[in-house]
Amino acid sequence: MLQIMLSGLFTFQIPLLFSKHLKPHGKDDRLQYRNLVVITCAISILLCFGLSATYKGMIPINLSILPLFVGILYGSRTAGLLLSLLNIGCHELIYGFSISGMVLHTGLPVYPLLFLFSSRFKRSNVMEKIGCLWTGLIPALIVIVASPILEDGISNTSYNSETILMTLLYVFLSIFNGALLIYFIELMYNRLFINLPEEFDPLLQQLIDMVPLGMAVVDRKGNIAMLNEQLVINYKQTYPHVNGDNIIGRAFYGMFEGTTQQDYLKRRIVQALQGFRSSGEVVRNGMNIYSTGVFPLFNEGTQQIEGAVAIIHDITELERLKSEFINIERLSLVGQMAASITHEIRNPMAVVRGFLQLMKEKSPDTLDHYYRIVMEELDRANGIISDFLSLAQNRIAEKEECHLHDIIHELSPLLWADANLRGQSIDLRLGSYIPSLHLNSKEMKQLILNLCRNGMEAMDDKGVLTIETRLAGETVEMRVKDTGPGIPKDKLDRLFEPFFTTKSKGTGLGLALCMSIVQRHHSTISVQSEEGVGTIFTVSFPIVETDKEPLLKP
Repeated sequence: MLQIMLSGLFTFQIPLLFSKHLKPHGKDDRLQYRNLVVITCAISILLCFGLSATYKGMIPINLSILPLFVGILYGSRTAGLLLSLLNIGCHELIYGFSISGMVLHTGLPVYPLLFLFSSRFKRSNVMEKIGCLWTGLIPALIVIVASPILEDGISNTSYNSETILMTLLYVFLSIFNGALLIYFIELMYNRLFINLPEEFDPLLQQLIDMVPLGMAVVDRKGNIAMLNEQLVINYKQTYPHVNGDNIIGRAFYGMFEGTTQQDYLKRRIVQALQGFRSSGEVVRNGMNIYSTGVFPLFNEGTQQIEGAVAIIHDITELERLKSEFINIERLSLVGQMAASITHEIRNPMAVVRGFLQLMKEKSPDTLDHYYRIVMEELDRANGIISDFLSLAQNRIAEKEECHLHDIIHELSPLLWADANLRGQSIDLRLGSYIPSLHLNSKEMKQLILNLCRNGMEAMDDKGVLTIETRLAGETVEMRVKDTGPGIPKDKLDRLFEPFFTTKSKGTGLGLALCMSIVQRHHSTISVQSEEGVGTIFTVSFPIVETDKEPLLKP
């Protein structure tokens, strides 16, 4: 028992005495810790030899191989070689020179195996390190306790049941002590260099809460161990009842249970826990779009994977701006093309229309119907060209202070006439106390006409078109709602693209023109649609403060 205590006494005590002086901040301190382990192992080797004995004159009781093996595994090759020479030298000094004694009593045949395991040992976890130690320790102990038989032969050795029992107990306690020694060294190492002191936990939480990205740390089972406030905010957009406390401990991919993203995130977490990295991948959750990255977290000492960190960035607004920028580029291209060829097309069309009118006057009345169709088609083509020209107008629209209700009232007879022809009706819900705005009345009429005619064309007879205005904070909203079949979700994102249309005879320029007008007024336009219910276009105009008294209309 004394040998068992001596083999690990200094290794247990000296790190505790020096832990207050170690500064767990750099690689030099980690090297210092390993060197300290080697030094304590050297002291233990000397003590084990100084107090060595034999049991009943047969079994050598000397556990110097335990600190020796630990020192070889933890130290550098040079340190391991010096410890090996120290162990052999002490043996020869105390027991005298003997080749067989040196080979059998010092565990010399196992040394090369330990040096071979040393680099792998430093990257292993606790259980693997214990396994490496036992791989060398158990054969060495067996050789040591069997050395009397190997030296003198079994016939000259007086083994009895008591001797065998004590030998087995000695071997078992030595093996157990080796595992305990490795566990304690790793515990101290993690305490000094891996685990942050408890007083730093709140500071760390505050730090990750300041990061404008959603972050979650998961353990080796994929369960959430830590997350920041931004992730909770993002998650609450979909699940308002959730808070940070009832997320901790749950499987990370379980947060998206019932969505198409669950299997994807589960696969990414599993891959990260196997050492794979994934970043910059886009995940959709409802109307929100996220850029995700999942990265493994390694134990700095053992290089074993301890968990993973998931980083989630809400890029919904960024994707919206990107889509708008692409549309602006397309509009600009269409506008440039229109500006260059419009006059070349309009001039021949004007000549054709003029000659058609002359021919109509000289032709019999029976042909009037055909002339009317041709001229209507020419006018429709001219209207399309006008839309192209409107897209080309990148100049700042001339605006004046006017009221949105006045523009709507001016258009209402035209809208009612169009609705009556289709068997539809119009419902005006104009809000009270709507302030005046800085608008270009001509462009506003074009915007309202386009939105209303789109709604009418989408509805059957008896459909109802609703035009609503209301005050919403610092903006005035105009909503145009129809009771048509709605727009499929996969087409909503493309509605404002030039030449994209959901109608069989549309040009795809109407809503693109609306977007262009809205942008020139520094406003926004959005669309909501539900299949089988209808579609709502919402235009938000900013309220511009002036020195004049605001004009309010009920």
